[in-house]
Amino acid sequence: MRSSPNGHRGRFRLSLLASGLLASLAAAAQDAATAEVAANDSGAPIETVTVTATRLAAPSYDTPASIDSVSGGELFGERVGVNLSEALFNVPGIVARDRQNYAQDTQISVRGFGTRSAFGLRGVRLYVDGIPATQPDGQGQVSHFNLATAKSVEILRGPFSSLYGNSSGGVIQMFTADGTETPTVSASTSIGSYGTSRSSVGTTGSIGIADYNLGYTHFETDGYRDHSKATRDGFNGKLNLQLNDAGKLTFLLNSFTTDADDPLGLTAAQAEENPRQVATQATQFDTRKSVDQTVGGVVYDLRISESQSLHVLGYYGQRDVVQFLAIPQGPQSGSAGHSGGVIDLGTDYGGVDARWAWRGSLAGRPASLIAGLTWDTLDQQRRGYENYVGTTFGVRGNLRRDEDNTVDAFEQYLQASWDFAEKWSAMAGLRHSQIDFESKDHYIVGTNLDDSYTRDYSRTTPVVGLMFRADPRAHFYASYGSGFETPTLAELAYRRDEGAGASGSNALDAARSQNYEIGAKLRPTRWLSSEIALFQTDTKGELAVASNSGGRSTYLNIDKSRRRGVELSADARLARLWSWQLAYTYLDAEVRQDYMSCSGTPCTALNTTVEAGNRIPGIARNVASTQLRFGGELGAYATLDARHVSSVQVNDTNTESADAYEVVDLGAGWRWSFTHWNLRAYARVDNVFDEDYIGSVIVNDGNGRYYEPAPDRTYIGGVAIEWKS
Repeated sequence: MRSSPNGHRGRFRLSLLASGLLASLAAAAQDAATAEVAANDSGAPIETVTVTATRLAAPSYDTPASIDSVSGGELFGERVGVNLSEALFNVPGIVARDRQNYAQDTQISVRGFGTRSAFGLRGVRLYVDGIPATQPDGQGQVSHFNLATAKSVEILRGPFSSLYGNSSGGVIQMFTADGTETPTVSASTSIGSYGTSRSSVGTTGSIGIADYNLGYTHFETDGYRDHSKATRDGFNGKLNLQLNDAGKLTFLLNSFTTDADDPLGLTAAQAEENPRQVATQATQFDTRKSVDQTVGGVVYDLRISESQSLHVLGYYGQRDVVQFLAIPQGPQSGSAGHSGGVIDLGTDYGGVDARWAWRGSLAGRPASLIAGLTWDTLDQQRRGYENYVGTTFGVRGNLRRDEDNTVDAFEQYLQASWDFAEKWSAMAGLRHSQIDFESKDHYIVGTNLDDSYTRDYSRTTPVVGLMFRADPRAHFYASYGSGFETPTLAELAYRRDEGAGASGSNALDAARSQNYEIGAKLRPTRWLSSEIALFQTDTKGELAVASNSGGRSTYLNIDKSRRRGVELSADARLARLWSWQLAYTYLDAEVRQDYMSCSGTPCTALNTTVEAGNRIPGIARNVASTQLRFGGELGAYATLDARHVSSVQVNDTNTESADAYEVVDLGAGWRWSFTHWNLRAYARVDNVFDEDYIGSVIVNDGNGRYYEPAPDRTYIGGVAIEWKS
């Protein structure tokens, strides 16, 4: 899996040559198709993007925070269109890795938060149409994001993420598009390498006071690696009822199912030998995962007056997960407290978010005020079973764990903004969070004692930002926020001494962070925009692995860690049919004070010093991406994408790492429009130069299987058709 530095530079030079070739070909096509356009055409103006991440719709250019928005067309274009990672690579500060393992969720980190999660998403708040996809303990997933129905995805980074409470190192929100005025029916399909296919159907429109957007997607793949087959089925629906001039009622429904084999990670030697292979344990225990999730919500929006409004959301969902792990028989039979090798989770969750908003003036200048509260609850039935019966492995055996877990989060927030001078504005917020954990153990057998526990966390997190609009072409801002992150139910599950009572009863505290950011938002011309942000986050009490053995992971709080860096982005409309994007992130994330950890495979004791200055694993120091795009609403279009990711440490002790890599992707297609029909056809080549690289890593894996190889050169093609009445 190793490539020489010279090889990397050569591939990157080749990508630049390919970019030039694409530009030449696209320019020729443009000249032929738009001969009437003058040679000095200065390009289309940059679109003003309105965002809602700070809970009041405002142009991102006027907000003292790092916010990006990715449109539905970019989310569901010429790619497969099932993984959020496909469309976020051009957002600075965020790394979204497709693990090529659909038994695990997409691996997403925001400014280094979320990298240590072994499964699901951690440290980042997730929402779909306001419904949390992050549970109140901080664990989340994006697999049910139905990109075919999306209007946009917003990504909030930095101090203002604290407005969302627990585990808000960053915030990612998907918004479903409203129904169109003209009824429309659409269908699309794509077929690619390794038995990958995706089919989608949808309809959108309006009838009387109602508008709707409904979409269904089916996905399946044989997988790049052995033992990685997967199927997914997802539905997302939105129905708006405009009750009167002041009130609107919205109904939301999302359903998702998946069955996926789990190829597990590889050791460095295995990845070097054959990146498509799997560890023998994956086939021996038939590692796999199935998920069945349905969530629905109701939203009521009321305009009380010209200056006041009310927003109330209620939701309820169910999520069932069954996962077969690769835990050997020995640790299960040798420990009375072991929870087995089969996880069976049944989760009911729901909540309410209610807020009042006012927009008016203070001392004759624009001002706003928002007051709200949220209540989120989770009731989880957790069962564990042995993954063997006699000498047969990969089946459900004897019960080894039986507990009911509940988490309740009650939070209140207040935020305000004020344009207190002609060129100055301020925004501030305060959120108080009370999060209560309770676990009731029903499996008390022999020497396995009662592991019931309760644990409560409380925190008040302020945030403040200041913006100076020096000129219509240049805005400058500074912001500060305090954040926190509780342990999850999975992290509270075990004591390090394996005695009675879970670790949450007396061991783990919430991590606390101080977040700082200064930045500039620039529009030097009508066709160019750029942003720069410098940030630093100081954290106390961040969780680290204390032991990892036999499927049991325990954790400890470390005293000091720091993440600091810079984000750069640029968006240019070079000519009428040309656009270019650039994103770059430098992120220095390191431990700031020595602490004791474990080493070895498995690691069972605190026997190694992690020294101050060690890099936090899973975080690349440099990430750069660029996209050159040609095309308009109709006719030919083409894209060239290139990205660079520097090396990544895979464990706390920094003894192993995944190499840096560069990858180039090419896509092209054609759009046609008729009286009632729109048609699109496309083809795409990913990893054009067949780079051999590690796409994602499993941080601190107890078996040393840290590496998840990315596919070699792959191909995909598809068609999409749309009918309008």
